[in-house]
Amino acid sequence: MRAVLESLYRLSGALAAVGMIFTLVMVAAGVFTRPFNIYLPGTDDYAGYAMAACGFLALAYTFKHGEHIRVSLVIERLGPGMRRVAEWFAHGAGVVVASMLAWYAVRLAWQSHEFEEISQGIDATPLWIPQLSMAIGSVILLIAVVDDFIQVSLGREPQRLAKASAEEMAHME
Repeated sequence: MRAVLESLYRLSGALAAVGMIFTLVMVAAGVFTRPFNIYLPGTDDYAGYAMAACGFLALAYTFKHGEHIRVSLVIERLGPGMRRVAEWFAHGAGVVVASMLAWYAVRLAWQSHEFEEISQGIDATPLWIPQLSMAIGSVILLIAVVDDFIQVSLGREPQRLAKASAEEMAHME
């Protein structure tokens, strides 16, 4: 199960990276065609959709790398017993917040589909399509937060994705 979860978090991060590249391509296309009086309709809108997808799809990946901002000033000063209670409470609160985010993101995409909402821009994209990345990213974040909550509840350290070694990074270039 651990391998499946880690693959899900990595896939989410990879999709966020693809969204970043797509954002770059859309912005560059708009910038480079303007001097030639060529207008590519929808590039600004699609760049915005891709940027939103990047943010939401990267949530779980960055969370599982321990890269989200966490204020541990109080928790570090607690004894082992109270620290475990504080960690459990903090992760429980995280589950509540992530659940609400996932619920409302999924509901928004579903309602946009039901009401056949389209974007205000020239592209007239059905809004549920870009909102789907927000819903998927939120649900994957919820899975990651619940994963950590379960680990903390069992008295274990939450699992973090391994950082790529220098050798792996060299092969990626």
